[in-house]
Amino acid sequence: MKSLLITLITAIAFTGYSQTEDVSSYDEKLLNWQSKNVSGRIMGTNTMKAYEELLVGKTPKKKIIVAVIDAGIDITHEDLKENIWVNTDEIAGNGIDDDNNGYIDDINGWNFLGNAEGDNIDKAPLEKTRIYRKLRDKYREVRDETEVADEEKEDYALYIKLKKEIKDELKSINEQLKGIEGLHKDIHKRYKRISRLSGQKITTHKELQDFNPKTADEKKEKRVLNLYASMGLTIEDIDEYYEYLNDRKDAHLKTSFHPRKDIVGDDLNDITDIKYGNNNVTGPDAFHGTFCAGIIGATQNNSLGINGIANNVLLMSLRAVPNGDEYDKDVALAIRYAVDNGAQVINMSFGKSYSPNKKMVDDAMLYAQSKGVLLVHAAGNDNKNIDTTDNFPSDILLEGNSINNLICVGASTISTKKRLPAVFSNYGNERVDIFAPGMDVVSTTVESEYEISQGTSFAAPVVSGVAALVWSYYPELTAAQMKEILIKSATNMAKKKVVIPGERKKKTRFRELCVSDGVVNTYNALMLAEEMSKK
Repeated sequence: MKSLLITLITAIAFTGYSQTEDVSSYDEKLLNWQSKNVSGRIMGTNTMKAYEELLVGKTPKKKIIVAVIDAGIDITHEDLKENIWVNTDEIAGNGIDDDNNGYIDDINGWNFLGNAEGDNIDKAPLEKTRIYRKLRDKYREVRDETEVADEEKEDYALYIKLKKEIKDELKSINEQLKGIEGLHKDIHKRYKRISRLSGQKITTHKELQDFNPKTADEKKEKRVLNLYASMGLTIEDIDEYYEYLNDRKDAHLKTSFHPRKDIVGDDLNDITDIKYGNNNVTGPDAFHGTFCAGIIGATQNNSLGINGIANNVLLMSLRAVPNGDEYDKDVALAIRYAVDNGAQVINMSFGKSYSPNKKMVDDAMLYAQSKGVLLVHAAGNDNKNIDTTDNFPSDILLEGNSINNLICVGASTISTKKRLPAVFSNYGNERVDIFAPGMDVVSTTVESEYEISQGTSFAAPVVSGVAALVWSYYPELTAAQMKEILIKSATNMAKKKVVIPGERKKKTRFRELCVSDGVVNTYNALMLAEEMSKK
């Protein structure tokens, strides 16, 4: 059992997989911890301090629209519905493109992963799988590189690299599935047995804890299941990881899986081909986007769930991220849609290692820069130094020049000690600009629920929320100034010795992990914005 647990933990840490759990099993101290003040034990963002000391009696000058490019948002969530953006130039349900923007009935945003009939992409292959499939069709009969023309050698080398990479990963996944198959079956069998013995329906870890066994058999089953849980293997944990592995095998790495062709049918290489999608901005699985949206702008002080970072914000839902890798064209169109419809901040909690249509995304980001829109991008969960590895989208364009309106965010923990950077977070003192709370964060999920999760995906919306908050009081600031403010005002941890993400003991100074040398600080950002605004 111990070796299996180590295997699971290792797999979780090094694949970008992150566990999500019901918030009821956690200490109250984690609720809204991302907004709490910096203290001896908590590395918060000083957001509460900002509201209590700097913003008392002040009225925001502008409501800020934050576009969330993600898997979709549950726009009916009890803690979000008051802050959902509405396109007032469009008449709902009339089947007409009233504002002539190319999107019919786009009331709360747009879904770039569907068609007019209402069909939607849920799972999709990784970008490397899509690239490999295309190259395989071209090079599958080639025996070695001597048969390839010089101008094609780079493509052929990529084909060989991806072929091995995908084969090795599939082998590892199959081994892991084989290793946990028995465990998965045993846990489910025991839950069924304890339900049968007690005459109660017990299907979750919380229900198990609430259950008071009476017979020896009931006590035995609960004891065994609690032993599993003590090692981090609740029924939710094992189900989530089991599903994750199967998704990797049957969708993300499967070359014959091609939902884009079957559902959307557009030309991925033609940015002008926009006659696709629909206005279902929630989609089949809106957990991720709803979680991000809550961190940014869940309604404050309404006796429900959590408080978002920003208090004068509207959330625009742009569905462009499937369960798998996003498509460059969708990202580019989503950025342009957000800019054209008044978004000042665009949260982008996604990323990948390959970008075959990078020029499309680059042009869209340049367009956002020209309109003064800030792009907030998650650094990624592979515990890699992205100064030396590709991570897209990036502020470095194909031509080698850079944009000044993209800020890249790593994930920090609640701790002020050596474990401040989250174990899974990417880092880099050139490409990662700042860190923000992204570990054990509580936020909104579908059907008006709340859960706890982790990832740089949930650090980015903390920064998006801070940017929206500052901008609502200082709307005259430019996107470049906002990025400068966020970086310069971070809680400085430059000299702090911390464990390098992905390492067990190896340490470095925090200044080696990001440009800002620290964690986003709302109070300091507002102070610097005031100073810069006066100048």
